[in-house]
Amino acid sequence: MTSVPTPIPSRTQYVLEGIKHRILTGQLTPGQALVETELAAQFGVSKTPVREALKTLAGTGLVVMSQYKGVTVRMVDADMAREVYDVRLLLEPEALKRAVKRGASLDAARDALTRADAATDTAERSLANREFHRALYLPCGNPLLGRMLDEVRDQAALVSAVAWAASPSWEREAGEHREILRLALAGDADGAARALHSHIGSFVERAFPQAESEAQGEDGQA
Repeated sequence: MTSVPTPIPSRTQYVLEGIKHRILTGQLTPGQALVETELAAQFGVSKTPVREALKTLAGTGLVVMSQYKGVTVRMVDADMAREVYDVRLLLEPEALKRAVKRGASLDAARDALTRADAATDTAERSLANREFHRALYLPCGNPLLGRMLDEVRDQAALVSAVAWAASPSWEREAGEHREILRLALAGDADGAARALHSHIGSFVERAFPQAESEAQGEDGQA
């Protein structure tokens, strides 16, 4: 045997990561149609791995599959942003607090922050920022908590991509990231958690003020 075909799961993963990258960096925009034949040609594969990749992305909330409209990139509105960021506000600061209290290494967060600061384009900076947040919550000591946050991670990145396209706020958020990391490295678990909560909440408030006002009207919470 001179060659072994690449297993379909590997091709599916390759296509999945490629489509996800395009969505999260704004190359594919909310509402845009995702045509299997076109994607198959772009990635040099058959339609089967494309179809499987799209099913997986639908499960993570990045794309929507409709019997009539086909597959499209998920639209981002105030309600969607509020739902995703509400989960982050509830879970992410607690995960960081636990990571700091257990003395977990935050080297990965420091490295991600360095990459974000050195980024030369928005795609590179966006990916580094995602890794920064993940590096804060992943060592919390509760794998289930980490997986729960991973499940909303892509949707949060989609919200961010839409918000940044409308109103870039890299410098402000970079400063907030540095302060969160400073507090965490100093061992101030409560202070780091508060700073992270403020960082997440203020972002969605700026980007989708209608979501914030609706939330306050319902339960009085920020």
